[in-house]
Amino acid sequence: MNEASERIETEENPASDTAVEPATADPATPGPNGNASTNGHAGVSEQEILEALKAVIDPELGINIVDLGLVYDVDIADGHVHVTYTLTTMGCPIGPLVEAQMHQLLDPLPGIDSFDAEMVLRPPWSPEMMSEEAKEALGYF
Repeated sequence: MNEASERIETEENPASDTAVEPATADPATPGPNGNASTNGHAGVSEQEILEALKAVIDPELGINIVDLGLVYDVDIADGHVHVTYTLTTMGCPIGPLVEAQMHQLLDPLPGIDSFDAEMVLRPPWSPEMMSEEAKEALGYF
């Protein structure tokens, strides 16, 4: 089991006997991106998708693709998740690896019936797109 799946499974199955409210009480209620899930499962949120994608690490930089600023958009509609992402350079060879890891992490999540990813080159990635944590880890100031 990978880190993101363990984190999500732990959140869904707390060890205590206390009741935990689901993240989205009503699956038809729009999430932060305005989309609702109507597939009969509790809707998955954009934040849950981004948290899962933090387990996808750029092998050259050792930083996850979310903090690197490579994930441009997450669109959720009727149980389908579409992720728009980029790479640090146009000729970067890790595109297929990144997509395979995204599928591996997102396909088993509850509330996701289908998933696809689209690699785009516009706008081009720049170091300014990184989170403050990623900038600090790479010594970019």
